[in-house]
Amino acid sequence: MAISGRLIGKVAIITGAANGIGRATAVLFAREGASMVLTDVNEPALKEVLDQITGLGGTAVMKITDVAIEQEVKSLIDFALKTYANVDIVVNNAGIGGLLFNLEDQSADEWHRVYDVNVMGPVYTTKYIVKHMKERGSGSIVNIASVAGVRSGAGGNAYSASKAALINFTQTSACELGGSNIRVNAVCPGLIETTMTKPFFDYARSTGKGNQIGKYCELRRAAQPEEVAGAILFLASDEASYITGQALPVDGGLSASLSIPGRKI
Repeated sequence: MAISGRLIGKVAIITGAANGIGRATAVLFAREGASMVLTDVNEPALKEVLDQITGLGGTAVMKITDVAIEQEVKSLIDFALKTYANVDIVVNNAGIGGLLFNLEDQSADEWHRVYDVNVMGPVYTTKYIVKHMKERGSGSIVNIASVAGVRSGAGGNAYSASKAALINFTQTSACELGGSNIRVNAVCPGLIETTMTKPFFDYARSTGKGNQIGKYCELRRAAQPEEVAGAILFLASDEASYITGQALPVDGGLSASLSIPGRKI
């Protein structure tokens, strides 16, 4: 089943693996030889991914986990180590978009929920896996942030702020853990067609504006989850052995411009 075997012998945990980027990453990792623990809160969709991977000859198990709850994350890490004895890679993909209310209409509960999933989830997984990775002297953690954490205008207030916080956490944890040969990087997707962004795509197409999707990025199009999964695979693999503390945009050039393609200062 392996394409080139870049992850043969590696064990990976992927959060938010039921749909979109998480699902595409799980399938790609399986093809590259990884054994995996897949987690999400959507049990039926996660079971579909598991069946897809095992049906193709891949190795994976699943555990339903709400990454916003610290004890559930600890149980996830314990389960992964009990199942495989070691973990080489963690992909912190689970995330939510939050509501696009005006700032004065946003509740504290909404902000806390977005931060609990998008920031504290990766904090918890990192907290509970690093002791194991330090003992082994290696590890790769890939956080899925967003171009919204790099440039304003790509998401709501709470979502954008949470992704900026995740990028900073990526950098600070990379600095702290580098001496233990644990690499921590982030991928910052742009406009990707996923379950989270489906309402936007559906609206654009239903109003005859489907051809305008992605017009503000340099490649003039949106991307598919598989295009982000390739970047995640690279950062997770030994090919990126000297890369840590970085936030890699996978956004068709959106963050390279001032929102208007071809017009740069």
